[in-house]
Amino acid sequence: MKVIKLIIPTVVIVIATIFSLHAQSISGAWHLSEGNKSHHLFFQDGFYFHTVHEGNKFLTSEGGKYTINDKTLKAESLFNSNDSTKIGTMLSIPFSISADQLSLQVEEGNVEFDRVDNGTAPLAGVWRITGRMQDGKISPIHQTGTRQTYKLLTGTKFQWVAIDPAKKQFSGTGGGSYTFKDGKYTENIEFFSRDNTRVGASLSFDGKLENGDWHHSGLSSKGDKIYEIWSRVK
Repeated sequence: MKVIKLIIPTVVIVIATIFSLHAQSISGAWHLSEGNKSHHLFFQDGFYFHTVHEGNKFLTSEGGKYTINDKTLKAESLFNSNDSTKIGTMLSIPFSISADQLSLQVEEGNVEFDRVDNGTAPLAGVWRITGRMQDGKISPIHQTGTRQTYKLLTGTKFQWVAIDPAKKQFSGTGGGSYTFKDGKYTENIEFFSRDNTRVGASLSFDGKLENGDWHHSGLSSKGDKIYEIWSRVK
């Protein structure tokens, strides 16, 4: 009986600690409203994206890789749609998380984002396309040069970017919310840098996870048949 009495409090403490650590994680999607502007901030698997739009008008997007060091966010910029001179620079941003709010100490002062999700879902991660169906066969896609295309998914949000960090080039981005249920993957576009008439559109695809890869098929926004394989960035 004494053993049981000792075990129960220990289990409760362990569970409470796990939930506390999970709640304090920076991973996932965050949102800030600044007047009519919407700030989307995503952290997933060592990558971060920050995008701002005003209604369907795209304003700016930047992002890269990050690490956490004692409540300080260390970020390396890989792309910046408005200022290419910032690509390759390093930032150190003190931060804190309280309940579902993220506070960042930036040059302009303290800014606070509200949590949207905690970055947990079957498709949550950072992905790169590695294969495509051609003439009935899957053909591998080998990355050449320094151009990079990433697709970041949190628990409920997505964003893709086409960039070339070596040339300090930004080619485009788009994103919004997504659902993945019963083999159907659906994107709801909330911002798009190349064509704001796409904002508000929904696109549905067949999707499945197979051997760790994401198989993605259906019709593109142009009506073309696609079958793609995406692999997680490690």
